Amino acid sequence: METRTFSPTGDSLSVLGFGAAPLGGAYGEMTDARAVAAVHRALDLGVTVFDTSPYYGATVSESRLGAALEGRRDEVFLITKCGRYGEADFDFTADRVTRSIDESLGRLRTDRVDLLLAHDIEFDSPELVLNETLPALARIKESGKARSIGVSGYPLAALERMAAEFPLDAVLSYCHGNLLDRSLFDELQPRCFARGQAVLNASILHMGVLTTAGPPPWHPAPDEVKAVGGAVARLCEERGTSIVDVALRHAVAQPAIPSTLVGVRSPEEIERNVQALAVDPADDAELLVEIEAMVAPVLGATWPSGHFD
Repeated sequence: METRTFSPTGDSLSVLGFGAAPLGGAYGEMTDARAVAAVHRALDLGVTVFDTSPYYGATVSESRLGAALEGRRDEVFLITKCGRYGEADFDFTADRVTRSIDESLGRLRTDRVDLLLAHDIEFDSPELVLNETLPALARIKESGKARSIGVSGYPLAALERMAAEFPLDAVLSYCHGNLLDRSLFDELQPRCFARGQAVLNASILHMGVLTTAGPPPWHPAPDEVKAVGGAVARLCEERGTSIVDVALRHAVAQPAIPSTLVGVRSPEEIERNVQALAVDPADDAELLVEIEAMVAPVLGATWPSGHFD
């Protein structure tokens, strides 16, 4: 497994990160035993980055990940979040953030996380996040309960504002670093890099748009983006490959991104993802030219999210 440096702490991160939302049942039921097996298989294959949140499965993801990592905590770079606790349950006040990390540490069975993120910050006011949430995160970092701090969310403008106005260590964005949207690579990452901040990537399939089955009904992407995403997935099938493998190699090929988070539902899934990375990305070169031409009319198309301007 290739590793890259997480500049704020100097840690070496696996380029493929384990997104633990599925451990909380985000994509179907999962047993405790299956969750442990998936985590252990990932560790054995060299995955060191694990990302969870109290939001995932109403704390179930954190609890299962903590159980699975018992005795192996020091092998991983552990990420959790605060501020979001349900579909419409947000609380970014300093008091709640301060209590949240202690609750998370208990479930994760550890005395610290490596990165603590304010989760989906666009769903509260920028003033509250800047004046309460981020200073609370800084105090948590000073206490040693988090080695680094940052923000996550969808609108890049919201993430950029927080990263520019507060000394954060990292930013996590989703649906902006994939075959349908390069703005994470071309816009946010260079700005963060100039400030010494790391950028992590998630949702390489655009939350299900880049699939032959299509996204879930609630997906907010414009219809034309959904149509192109399905066409790209079908093209990959016609060329004898998988959109998952192509999208994963494309994302991981971005050298400035230390780790790309991918949701994991089983030991078999993490094995397949690791195997996909063993293929030379150059093998996708001709296919990527075709994909870029298909995507060009909708490249970077976004949708509204949250309350930030």
